[in-house]
Amino acid sequence: MKPKHTFIIILIALVAIACATNPFTGKKTLALVPNSQLFPTSFSQYSQFLNENKVVTGTKDSEMIKRVGQRIAVAAERWLNANGHQGYLKDYKWEYNLVDDKTVNAWCMPGGKIVFYTGILPIAKSEAGVAAIMGHEVAHALANHGQQRMSAGIVQQVGAVAGNVAIKDQNSRNLFNQYYGVGTQVLGILPFSRSHETESDNIGLHLMAIAGYNPYEAAELWKRMKANSGGQAPPEFMSTHPSNDTRIKNLTEWAPLAEEEARKFGVTTFRK
Repeated sequence: MKPKHTFIIILIALVAIACATNPFTGKKTLALVPNSQLFPTSFSQYSQFLNENKVVTGTKDSEMIKRVGQRIAVAAERWLNANGHQGYLKDYKWEYNLVDDKTVNAWCMPGGKIVFYTGILPIAKSEAGVAAIMGHEVAHALANHGQQRMSAGIVQQVGAVAGNVAIKDQNSRNLFNQYYGVGTQVLGILPFSRSHETESDNIGLHLMAIAGYNPYEAAELWKRMKANSGGQAPPEFMSTHPSNDTRIKNLTEWAPLAEEEARKFGVTTFRK
């Protein structure tokens, strides 16, 4: 068998075998790196990050981050249990920390390790604003987006190797290498990333509503995010994220659906 055929068969086999269905999206997703390997690495990196940065404790803001995080985690478990996915979170080790840093950001690592930077709190403005951010970041972990990004990177690397093995002419190989990276980034990785952001916006909106936070506040948060950016952003097709306007439009349209979903769990009043 020719080497190029071998690589293609290996790639197809990897993709076919290493797939999982995510309960939050209902989609088949790449899982070339199992959570049994991913989570311990994530937990170790999180601990190292906390040791190297200034963690804020014992303040109203730090307690709010923990409170909101716990409510979002409970909302996720309630939704999963109600939809027949008991035990999905058994390997998650939730942790919520506020870090003293002016960066306007927050993130959640695979397995439920969360950081909020103090720099994002003025834009969050309220506990509901924090819940919108928390729901979005937690959704990334619940939908296994980190696992999918790593898997996509492996597929991209295997494709590059396969191309170099299959193409014998040096000039053609050079052209392939020149355009492969850009092409897979613009046509593959970036749209892949934007779809993850959109999924997390949607899932997070439902989680914040089930947790008792007003889902209409999510669009208001992104209006403030847009104002904070000063309108400086790359074109959407060149970005890892949807545009602010796209997010605001989506969140506004989805808010009534999130509110309706929350009512299924007995939530009829919402915190702002």
